[in-house]
Amino acid sequence: MGELSKLPNIGKVLEKQLNDVGINTIDDLINLGSKETWLKIKEIDDSACLNRLMALEGAIQNIRWHNLSEEDKDNLRDFYNSQK
Repeated sequence: MGELSKLPNIGKVLEKQLNDVGINTIDDLINLGSKETWLKIKEIDDSACLNRLMALEGAIQNIRWHNLSEEDKDNLRDFYNSQK
């Protein structure tokens, strides 16, 4: 496993997906952001869900996704629902 798996919420499977869409470093993830990263993953894995989106944002903030602020969770839910 690489550097991304050192972040909260990023396991082997998600790290591989990140690598598959060209995100190989923590800086890559931070610069692209959770929403754009999730959209890239969604292109290769139609099962990408709201929890994965929240996991990405949590990783960027270096916290477990459960600890995201309610404002962040609501924002991510709105974005996710707009993509259906």
